[in-house]
Amino acid sequence: MKSLHVEGTGWLYRVSPRLKLVTLMGFSIALFLTRDLLVLAGATVLAALILGATRLPFREIALRLRPVMLTIFLVAVFSYLLLPAHDASVNLLRLTALALLATAVTITVSISQFMDEIALATAPLERLGLVKAADIGLAVGLVVRFVPEIVNRYHAVRDAHRARGLPVRMATIIVPLVIMTLKDADVIADAIDARGFRGQS
Repeated sequence: MKSLHVEGTGWLYRVSPRLKLVTLMGFSIALFLTRDLLVLAGATVLAALILGATRLPFREIALRLRPVMLTIFLVAVFSYLLLPAHDASVNLLRLTALALLATAVTITVSISQFMDEIALATAPLERLGLVKAADIGLAVGLVVRFVPEIVNRYHAVRDAHRARGLPVRMATIIVPLVIMTLKDADVIADAIDARGFRGQS
């Protein structure tokens, strides 16, 4: 599987994963506490500069951002059609800034680090007997891990359709995509059980 994380040596990689995740959470909250376009524009520029600190080629960053930016573009179009221009601009800047910073975090924080931080954050709930922190970390980590894989599977199925001269329709792509994803899930579940990970205290 291809991970969202990319190995690197820049200053952003040396920042604590916990600090990056907490900063992302605080940044997200702050974005939705203001409607000032100048502040939001500044936050977007700041997020872009932080993303640039990953030192990934522009093409690589663009490929990673393309799906989410397409979604943001569609939301923005409908926002400008249905809402006042100021409100639509606020939504556009908020989502763009958040997407840029979140991408920087996912590039520089590995899945294992992410899982460790989630497990640590849910440790108080484990002490109360409500959950198992390791299981929560594993579940969230797997969700994040599967995002790029599902996209890659979709591209593979789409390309296979085109190679056979078949029309690319969601109705014909969704079934093989779901089957391949479920097979991957079974393989991972078997690997987890074989290592005795689930159920560990």
